[in-house]
Amino acid sequence: MSIQLVKCPACKIMITISGKSGEKVPIACPQCKQKGFFTLPGEPRSQIITTDEIAIEVVNLKKQFNKFIAVDNISFSVKKGEIFGFLGPNGAGKTTTIKAMLDLIHANTGTIRIHGTDVLTHGKEAKKYVGYLPEKVAFYSNLTALQNLGFYAEMKHASKEECITLLEEMGLGDVGKKRVGTFSKGMVQRLGMARALLGNPPILILDEPSGGLDPRGVVLIRDKILAMKKNGTTIFISSHILSEIQEICDRVSIINKGRLVAQDTVAELSNKLNLKPHITIMVDVMTPAIENAVKAFSGVEVLKIQGNSIEIICDGAMKAKVILAISTAGGNILNLQTKEPSLEEVFMRYTEA
Repeated sequence: MSIQLVKCPACKIMITISGKSGEKVPIACPQCKQKGFFTLPGEPRSQIITTDEIAIEVVNLKKQFNKFIAVDNISFSVKKGEIFGFLGPNGAGKTTTIKAMLDLIHANTGTIRIHGTDVLTHGKEAKKYVGYLPEKVAFYSNLTALQNLGFYAEMKHASKEECITLLEEMGLGDVGKKRVGTFSKGMVQRLGMARALLGNPPILILDEPSGGLDPRGVVLIRDKILAMKKNGTTIFISSHILSEIQEICDRVSIINKGRLVAQDTVAELSNKLNLKPHITIMVDVMTPAIENAVKAFSGVEVLKIQGNSIEIICDGAMKAKVILAISTAGGNILNLQTKEPSLEEVFMRYTEA
């Protein structure tokens, strides 16, 4: 009989478990109620708690190059089945974080778990769960696309048929027998996505997946990401195309100068910054009474009145009151457009000097 004390990765309390050496024991945290399994010593597999909810966990990660701190003590977690956006300006530490997560570079301090497995102590096992698209995609240029995929498929124990299917899905079916050295940057990027998808991994880590792609390629990758999410895949994505991130991500995290400065849904981050929607109202005839009715509201910022158009910024709850005031002042509203706060606005506010 073996008795072990283990730490819950969610709430950090210590849990006592017992069983036979090598036995995989089901456990539940008495505080946060998360469930998982623990393999008692005696089996060469990972010996840490796995939870039902967390796919990626990074705790107090720090990476320093000489005197330069590229990643400064950051912590975050990615839930299973969600699309998690990782954003930041150039040089903020995004790619360094991703490489440290996969132990491609060694972190100075911190704990990284993928699918409940400690990357630093059981890296080979942890990376079995991951499909990775690096920022700079590279292949053997003298081999064909199919030969390249076949090489990686052998390592992932995937079939040649899967390689052919992925080439078709990525729009490369007609060039599968052409050498990659003849490919455009966008074609190489799509081939990189196909490689990441080999073996149908439960976790995808994508570093700038839309890099070098034309609009059709961007839509192709986006649709594939959404399809993978629908099938339960967890997706960690770093991108500069903020409109794409806003459209597909469940939550986002923003890193600036090596430090995490924000993490939440786009809507919640907008609320924290008190960002308000931009509303444009078009009336048939503009009158002084309409102008005065709009300007009389406290909490409504009138940006511009030009011709028959009024541009204002106000809380969403105020919109109905503004419309009623315009109608009461004799205005006939022809058109109304609302532009919600964008991820670009959130990003700029959190990363400004």
